[in-house]
Amino acid sequence: MTVTIDAAVDTSAVAKKKDTATTPEGVDAELVGRLVEQARAAGLQLTGEGGLLQHLTKRVIEAALDGEITDHLGYEKHDPAGKDGGNSRNGARAKTVLTDVGPVEIVVPRDRDGSFEPQIVKKRQRRLTGVEDMVLSLSAKGLTTGEISAHLAEVYGAEVSRQTISTITDKVMDGMAEWQNRPLDRVYPVVFLDAINVKIRDGKVANRPIYVALAVTAEGTRDILGLWAGDGGEGAKFWLSVCTELKNRGAEDVLMAVCDGLTGLPDAINTVWPRTVVQTCVVHLLRNSFKYASRQHWDAIAKALKPVYTAPTEAAAEQRFLEFAEVWGEKYPAIVRLWENAWAEFVPFLAFDTEIRKVVCSTNAIESVNARIRRAVRARGHFPNEQAALKCVYLAVMALDPTGTGRRRWITRWKPALNAFDLAFDGRLTAGRN
Repeated sequence: MTVTIDAAVDTSAVAKKKDTATTPEGVDAELVGRLVEQARAAGLQLTGEGGLLQHLTKRVIEAALDGEITDHLGYEKHDPAGKDGGNSRNGARAKTVLTDVGPVEIVVPRDRDGSFEPQIVKKRQRRLTGVEDMVLSLSAKGLTTGEISAHLAEVYGAEVSRQTISTITDKVMDGMAEWQNRPLDRVYPVVFLDAINVKIRDGKVANRPIYVALAVTAEGTRDILGLWAGDGGEGAKFWLSVCTELKNRGAEDVLMAVCDGLTGLPDAINTVWPRTVVQTCVVHLLRNSFKYASRQHWDAIAKALKPVYTAPTEAAAEQRFLEFAEVWGEKYPAIVRLWENAWAEFVPFLAFDTEIRKVVCSTNAIESVNARIRRAVRARGHFPNEQAALKCVYLAVMALDPTGTGRRRWITRWKPALNAFDLAFDGRLTAGRN
């Protein structure tokens, strides 16, 4: 949702601007023009406190509420049919609701026996839906509750407490539980397994992993299968429980699993999916290599390693790696040892078609997700508990591709890879979809 009400808009500019947009069905363009002209003549601003939009919002909401109580009682206001007919109107009460155009004071009608339940603005509701959507959107982008509160105060002039904002975002937890337990596809070409460390205050602030499983579907889209908060213990054992959960939710087969070099993780994956090819994430290997090197050598090392992971065959990759070790081994022996230890899980994808390599090695698949999560996490600093951390990460991943552009781009590039996977894995992908 986009809201731009940073300053009052002059109604004279709006009135003079030629209407080039198509008027929505059911909206009288001539009536709208007269309203703007009248506001301009009265010196009334379009937006801002006391502006035309606030007055219109008030009138529209109150008219809708009057219509609701009329339907509830079965007669119009002042209609003699309602006299001595049992339940009837019983005055009204005023309350202020926060809307997209700022705080609006409305009058809510009441009935005598208290059975009227308004729908457009429910009892005890103080915010219309658009405002809650905005709070969730700002939270997903990494703003803290204090920053969201300050934003609402600055833009709308509305005082919304941090506790209220936290209450709004807490509502997503019910949706998260349903999302976390949803049924999965029978087969996935690739599943990326990764973890993001967050700081959680549990007696003392400590790093805790949030595990992420991201799949490339048979239709060529990305799908985050779930989020789990770890206890910081043995990662491979935890991943075994995650993989078991994914299989129990319907994921019967995974062609390739891409993960970091955690000891025991390939065994955990193959315990659940025996035929899955486990591939060490090349991105993780490169990132871990840079940890041992001076910043000034990063570009040279990246250039020297590229022929290794783009080699046409395993033998060619081994030759390129020996050349790398000869140049850099003396200066950075830890990098050479890192690649040697990960070699068995690094080489499997070299046996596959270029189209499969693009999917497995693409930094866009998991790195864009990680970048969004890290941005949201860094803004918080640390979290009071595990649930707060999961809520933050969930909001971040739900806001990953709001326009659907990324989804369309992946689908467009997917067909060659789909054919390559089906050939390389003996039709398991097609069989799993049927």
